[in-house]
Amino acid sequence: MLRPKRMSKLSVAGSKQVMGSVIEVVHDANVLDVSEYDGSWEGFQPGDPDADAEQASEKLVTVRSLKSMLGVDGDSVDASHTVSDEEIAAELPELQDRVNDLDDERDDLRDELRAIEEQLDAARPFVDLGIDLNLLSGYDSLEVAVGRGDEGSVERELLDADGVRQYEIFSGGDVLAVFVYPSEHAEDVLDEALVGAAFTTIDVPDAEVAPESYVRELESEKQAIESDIAEIEEALDELRRQHAEFLLAAEEHLSIQVQKAEAPLSFATTANTFVAEGWVPTEEYEAVSAALKDELGDRIEVEEVERAAFKSDGEAVHEHGEAVADGGTTIGADEPPVVQDNNGLVQPFEVLVEAIGRPNYDEFDPTALLFLTFPVFFGFMIGDVGYGLLYTAIGGYLYTQFDSPGFKSMGGVTISAGLATIVFGVLYGEIFGLHLVSEWVWGGHAPLHKGLIPEYSYWVPAWILISAIAALVHLNIGYVLGFFEELQFHGIREAATEKLSWIFAMNGLWVFIASKWFEGSKPEFIFTVFDSGPEAAFALGFSGFPVIVGQAGIGLFVLGAALLFAGAPAEIVEIFDTLVNVLSYARLAAVLLAKAGMAFAVNLFFFGVYVDEGGGWHFGHGGMPDADAVAALGPGETLAYHGYEVTEVMFGGLMHGGVASLVGGLVVLVLGHLLVLALGVTSAGLQAVRLEYYEFFSKFFDGGGREYEPFGHERQFSRQD
Repeated sequence: MLRPKRMSKLSVAGSKQVMGSVIEVVHDANVLDVSEYDGSWEGFQPGDPDADAEQASEKLVTVRSLKSMLGVDGDSVDASHTVSDEEIAAELPELQDRVNDLDDERDDLRDELRAIEEQLDAARPFVDLGIDLNLLSGYDSLEVAVGRGDEGSVERELLDADGVRQYEIFSGGDVLAVFVYPSEHAEDVLDEALVGAAFTTIDVPDAEVAPESYVRELESEKQAIESDIAEIEEALDELRRQHAEFLLAAEEHLSIQVQKAEAPLSFATTANTFVAEGWVPTEEYEAVSAALKDELGDRIEVEEVERAAFKSDGEAVHEHGEAVADGGTTIGADEPPVVQDNNGLVQPFEVLVEAIGRPNYDEFDPTALLFLTFPVFFGFMIGDVGYGLLYTAIGGYLYTQFDSPGFKSMGGVTISAGLATIVFGVLYGEIFGLHLVSEWVWGGHAPLHKGLIPEYSYWVPAWILISAIAALVHLNIGYVLGFFEELQFHGIREAATEKLSWIFAMNGLWVFIASKWFEGSKPEFIFTVFDSGPEAAFALGFSGFPVIVGQAGIGLFVLGAALLFAGAPAEIVEIFDTLVNVLSYARLAAVLLAKAGMAFAVNLFFFGVYVDEGGGWHFGHGGMPDADAVAALGPGETLAYHGYEVTEVMFGGLMHGGVASLVGGLVVLVLGHLLVLALGVTSAGLQAVRLEYYEFFSKFFDGGGREYEPFGHERQFSRQD
């Protein structure tokens, strides 16, 4: 699972007379990722496509165009359809003509409809004006302007204008019609007057009727055109229903034809011979080779020219160790494609890896490690049975209701994160922030505590220390994987200076930090969290490594720094990343407390919280003590309530008020928990992803591997009887 599937390069050579048969066998096998001929062999040229390739390509373009115009998609068809070249040749031209005619007619009608709608937009403002359209233009002695503006502003400009004998302003809605009788010999009086007014001219529709009648005529034309368009679309829908299976089957059939016809373009050929190569999973090599031999016998030569194993210097070798020469031995020096080798549980996490990049063939695939660590990080930070159940349900919906591989993968990831959240929720004893699971399962004493309640505040430094330990485990795995990659490809020196140096430095530094050497200068919780005292979250009797171990840790740190300096002196300034990178994982504890605090605040508003004499917080879901009685308590006095000695009512809770308070509280409760649920993805999810991508992957993973694209096609919509 940490390595991709082993790949072998298969070579087939023979006479051009059998090239078509080879293509058919390999296409049916659907496992060969064809290598492109790089032109390096003297006397060999890339092959020519089959004579029918161009014709098949043209038909394929036509089919895809018809699919687009009719809105055909694979979701609307379940059955496969028998299709042949003769059927395609007979049906396709007639269907193309019919669809093109309807589509052209629809386009013309849509153009007419747009023109009518523009005329309507222009005419509607004149309805409120109440003046026939033919009265708004065509005068010899009057100047007329119609537009939108401020009537007072227009009138002031007309009063101040020279050459205006008389004027009249008609208003309808936000439209003004201005009529001016100019003085003798005066010209363009109205236009000059309106320059300074708040007025924007609009065009008057060319019609001889009242605006209301004109609008009714246009609306009637619009309805008629819309009816015609609807009829055409109904006809197109009927064609889609009748021919969807045919078009999908024809597209698939023609795609296969084109794929086969263009295959020789990747081969190395002479006038009479050809050589074709490609990568197959090594486990499939024997089956493909046997299929070719069974079909063509001695007329072809089949050889495994390369098996992608690697020596310490990264050179590709045969299974028996004979190095494959660069050039002259294979038709193309392409890298093997990557087929990730993960089981069904792990596969959904490939989507998270591929967000960074597909693994290279020669590096470890981190998908399985992501499957083990990402849900744990997420579940640790949220840790709630209620939220976990919702995440699991959301993941199940994505996985079962969508056919998209991306949605299915995200569904699988969400299910895993949800289940981990449930497990941690049981350990924390919480469901939607309430400690009911602690009472149901653990008798009120859950094995883990988030540390939000003052009674358990000593768990907060415990989680910070646990985060650092998780970081050391996580980062060590990354460095060890990187060490083996460097050892495999570049030898022990590079592995030691580039990876072992960091392993020594990081572990040595943190052994020193966890030791009693200079104990007084270090945070006290380092020595109490795993001790046996009252501040010990995990009573393991560990109070720090002896001084001698701490001194050995510093020695190991110095050795790591020396190795790093020997390999890359400039990187020595980054040596204290061994401290920073581990502390970065404190975000696990920070998000844990933040999410717990948000859920607590939501429940506080609805249920209310009272405090006992030991500092314990208790939600009032079973009732609340009398707030006035608690407030009247003197120093050192308590109020007995449900087995607790209450010292304070933190908040009375909206559920314990009137009906309006209860309704408002329910809104706060539901919306608040939905907000926490959503922020769980954007905080816990993103922080977990960041730790994986930035802290973990950077130690050994580059990405950029080539996708495996086998030559072949799994028929879904077509079949050949």
